[in-house]
Amino acid sequence: MHATLIKRVGATLGSALFGLGALATAASPARADMEHASLALPATALVFLSAYVAEDAKIWEKQGLDVKVLFIAGVGAFNAVVSGSSEFSMSSGLTMNRAAAHGQRMLAIANTLDHLPMDIVLRKDLADAVHFDPNAPLAARAQALKGRTMGVDTVNSVVHAYLRVIAKIGGLDPDSIQIAPAQPADMLAAFDRKSIDGFSNGPPWPQMVVEGAGTAVRIASGGNGEPADIVPLAFNVVATRPQYCEEHASICTKMAHAMADAAVFIQDHPDETFAFVKKRFAQVGDAALKAAFDEVRRDTPRVPTVSEAGFKNADRLNIEAGLMKPDDQVPSYDGLFTDKYLK
Repeated sequence: MHATLIKRVGATLGSALFGLGALATAASPARADMEHASLALPATALVFLSAYVAEDAKIWEKQGLDVKVLFIAGVGAFNAVVSGSSEFSMSSGLTMNRAAAHGQRMLAIANTLDHLPMDIVLRKDLADAVHFDPNAPLAARAQALKGRTMGVDTVNSVVHAYLRVIAKIGGLDPDSIQIAPAQPADMLAAFDRKSIDGFSNGPPWPQMVVEGAGTAVRIASGGNGEPADIVPLAFNVVATRPQYCEEHASICTKMAHAMADAAVFIQDHPDETFAFVKKRFAQVGDAALKAAFDEVRRDTPRVPTVSEAGFKNADRLNIEAGLMKPDDQVPSYDGLFTDKYLK
C-alpha cells in the first residue's frame, strides 16, 4: 500500500513540476532559441538610457536576444563595429558620417536620441571672476572658454565636437582650448581639484556640478537648443555593419525592436525607469539625476527612426566643429540608415 501511495504522489509531483516547467518555458524564450550579439557603449552616461532599460527591464531577453554590453571609450566603440569585434555600437551620426567619408560605410538601424543632450560647464569661481552673465547671448557666454582647459571623453567624439562648435560661436579658435580627455569619474575628480576649468559632456555629469554641487555654471546647453536648428539629429544611433544585417536579419530586427520597446517603456513608465537609473548612477544626487533624466526622456523619440535630416545635421556639426571639410561630406546618405528592422 505504501509503495502504491508513493508511486501516486511521485506521479502527481512529476506532473506538477512538468506543468511549472511548461509555464516557465512559455513565459520567456527558451535559452536554446536565444540569439547572441554584443553592443559597444562609448561612455557611461544617461544618453545610453535605451540600452540600460533594454537590459534592466529585460527587453532584450523578451525579444529573444542575449546581449553582451562592452565599454569601449569614445569613437573606439564605433571602430569595434568596423573591425568586427562588436556587432553593434551606440555612436553618433557625426562619427558615422566621418567614417563614411573615408569609405567605411556602416548602417544605422535606430536612433534613440534625436536632440543634442549636451552641456558645457565652467567652474563657478572662474565664471564669477569674469562676471559671467548666464542670460547673455550664446556668443558672449562662449567667450568665457578663452584660454581654458576643458575635459572631454575622447578627442573627435561628439562631446569634443560640441565644445569646438560653441567655441567658434564665441569667436574663438577651437584649437586654442586645451583638451583633457578623461572618463567621468576622472573628469569629475580633476574638476574638483581644479586641474581642469570645466568640461563638455552629456547627462548626468553636467547636472551633477550645476544642479547638484552648485560648483559650475552652464556655458551652453544643447538641450536648450544651442546651437539652433539642429533637430532632428542623428545623435545616438545603433550602428552595425551592413553585411551583418544581411546575414543576421533576425538579430538586427530584435535589436531594433528592443530599442523601440525601450523608448515606449521610458515614456510610459518614468518612475520605473528612474528607479533603474538610480541604481546605475547611485553616486549622483537625486536633484541632479532627476534633471538629467528628464532631459534625456524628453529627447527620446517614441519611435527611434533614423532620418536623412538627422544625418545632414550631424554633418553640419562635423563641419562647424572643423572635424570634417565641406568637400569631404558624403554626396548621399543612401545606405547609411534604414528603418526596415523597426517594422
